[in-house]
Amino acid sequence: MVAMSKGGFPPKCVVDTHTTRPTRPSQGARGPGAVQAVLFMLVSVALCGLAIEACFIYQLWLPGSATSASSSKLSAGPLATSTPESRRLLVSPSKPVAHLTGETGGQDAVHGKHTMAWSTKADPLLYEMDYKDKCLVIQKEGYYHVYSKISFVASNTFSHTVHWKTQLYHGNSIPLLMSRRSSRGSSHQLSSSYLAGVFHLTKNDTVFVEVSNTSQIVRSRAYENVFGAYMI
Repeated sequence: MVAMSKGGFPPKCVVDTHTTRPTRPSQGARGPGAVQAVLFMLVSVALCGLAIEACFIYQLWLPGSATSASSSKLSAGPLATSTPESRRLLVSPSKPVAHLTGETGGQDAVHGKHTMAWSTKADPLLYEMDYKDKCLVIQKEGYYHVYSKISFVASNTFSHTVHWKTQLYHGNSIPLLMSRRSSRGSSHQLSSSYLAGVFHLTKNDTVFVEVSNTSQIVRSRAYENVFGAYMI
């Protein structure tokens, strides 16, 4: 039986504040050490990966290695198949194209009195087109952008013409483009002429450049005189 205090109320309970509470499990001293070990392992793996990658790169670019030689052959592949008579093409054009230039010093192309000749040694670009007897020969029918630029020494009247010859029309060639320049003042004035246009050409048609006098053509640089066409 519980003793009643005076007044009929039960006695107050006394709580002992010094009672030992249950302690949580200690994480122990091994917790931080385990984290450091994991970090050390991760850093070691990363450093090993960098070292392996560096060795691989070194072997890749080491002179004389098989990988380096194959890489050089791959980069030089498109150039190795080219010939001195054709421009080195890294990517083959999707349509016929030709670009011819003059020569320096007259060592290659020999002009006629009026018809311009073009160099076959000055890295000409010829793709699905041919160059023969001072003419560009069309191999595939279509619409072509034809152009010509020449440099000359003006003397009296000078003409620059792009001609077309086709089997569809017998007889002489047909002028496609023409410019005419009359010099004033000095008879040794340097000048240039540029012609361009779009025309429908058929297979075996030829186009060529004529001037009033090829002796007036400037030959100091190959790119001062150009002639070409490309299908559009």
